[in-house]
Amino acid sequence: MDRFTDAILRKHAETTKKHLEERHFGCTLVEDEKEALSLIQSMIKKGDTVSVGGSMTLFETGVIDYLEHNTEITYLDRYHTNDVHDVFRKAFSADVYITSTNALTMTGKLFNVDRNGNRVAAMIYGPKKVIVLAGINKIVKDDEAAIKRIQTMASPANCLRLKQDTPCTKTGFCVDCRSDARLCASHVMQDYCHIEDRIHVIIMMKEAGY
Repeated sequence: MDRFTDAILRKHAETTKKHLEERHFGCTLVEDEKEALSLIQSMIKKGDTVSVGGSMTLFETGVIDYLEHNTEITYLDRYHTNDVHDVFRKAFSADVYITSTNALTMTGKLFNVDRNGNRVAAMIYGPKKVIVLAGINKIVKDDEAAIKRIQTMASPANCLRLKQDTPCTKTGFCVDCRSDARLCASHVMQDYCHIEDRIHVIIMMKEAGY
């Protein structure tokens, strides 16, 4: 990106951080995946039990690889198990839960949709610490823009990635279908963190995920 685009995106990130903190979320701005991973590593202690929500951002930034090779933690690995729902349930008692978000508003709100509900449920309650890693592409202006982003990008892209035969993979946008394959069964907006900094948002000045 050129310096003018970069300057505007940084203003968006700074505004988002300000309003997240007003709503009692923690927030840190980082430049790239290297800084993001270093920060996440510093937030995980030896002996912690760690789990993750489904997220391409975590793969793209090296977080999943780090967790898989960290012998000092108990990693609840959803990607290499014969009983993923058992992992989902155990995640509620994790010390640290790491995920991304489908949209992050400049007014300081997190918007997410889920098929099973395990990710949004863990973000709301259970794990002692929730770390949300979001690329700069996840930031939008307001609630309306967040919903539009989910309907026209996040949900259709994830359905394509997971080879789901849903209408949005053909139209490119949500049609509120009744398909059993749809990924957007639960819609959650988080606009306040009652335990201050339990949810810590890391905003990366690079694009990542959908």
